[in-house]
Amino acid sequence: MATIYDVAQAAGVSISTVSHVLNGTRYVSDETKARVLQAVEQLNYRPSLLARALVRQETRTIALIVPDNVNPFFAELARGIEDYGFRAGYNVILCNSDRSLTKEQAYLDMLISKRVDGVIYMTADIHTEKLQPLLVHNIQTVAFDREYEGFDALLLDNFQGGYDATCYLIELGHQRIACISGPDARTRSRDRVAGYEQALLDARLVLDPELILTGQWTYQSGQDAARQLFDLPSPPTAVFACNDAMAIGVMSFLHERNLRVPEDVSVVGFDNITLSAFSSPPLTTMATPILEVGQCICEMLLDRINGQLPPEPQRVTVCSELVVRGSTASPSK
Repeated sequence: MATIYDVAQAAGVSISTVSHVLNGTRYVSDETKARVLQAVEQLNYRPSLLARALVRQETRTIALIVPDNVNPFFAELARGIEDYGFRAGYNVILCNSDRSLTKEQAYLDMLISKRVDGVIYMTADIHTEKLQPLLVHNIQTVAFDREYEGFDALLLDNFQGGYDATCYLIELGHQRIACISGPDARTRSRDRVAGYEQALLDARLVLDPELILTGQWTYQSGQDAARQLFDLPSPPTAVFACNDAMAIGVMSFLHERNLRVPEDVSVVGFDNITLSAFSSPPLTTMATPILEVGQCICEMLLDRINGQLPPEPQRVTVCSELVVRGSTASPSK
């Protein structure tokens, strides 16, 4: 493999001149530049990214830590981040923690050792101290949908989304409305359930604890929760699931039980993943602009890396909008 020394020798110039030509850091005459570029082409020279990173104190690499990239929401979000990062000239490393604190810590240690320029942190761990080493090593960090003291964050308005979804079902005439949350420890889940509960209270409807179940953001957990709900003596006429995957799992179970959607039961999800528009029937959902959110959070991180944000941590909140499709209707008489 050719080195910068080989290029300099072939072009008859100094190593520093080759560096100035390749990096555009100083004026070099057209004749000299042409000799250097010709030598680069003939020798098939490729600059060492590691050496460049050591000199410039940057790697042009950022990392994304997600809890579960099988979840369509995080897969689509990662695509938005990767697209924006690639256009901006950054490589994106995807780290899937599998919701394991041990695996997540191993990834954080690895990213510090590789001197990545920045990290987008998408897991829901409540312990801020584990992120402090990133700042110590000057690795800028943006959190998704959770606030950590001292860090930038992009947040979803989960309370309002849960409230709006439930209000819509109430407006259709439903009174027994179930809610399937995500894991209890997740702020995203708690806020969506709180919005659901507030909508019922504002409408003066009974808040029945039997109708609030905990899922795991997965299709299977949506099916399992639906089985519990529709084995009740007085099952719900509508279900608000705190993400689309669980909502689609609910509809799958209802189909097995020979219950029609929306004639017998209405179902609302949250996120608007691509699959929600192609489920049967198409899913009514609280739509998050997933690709745009991914691009926005990546832009925030790169702006922080490049010193284009104020020193104090920034907060951006994104709202969801109701998208009505075929999975909801007024309750059957």
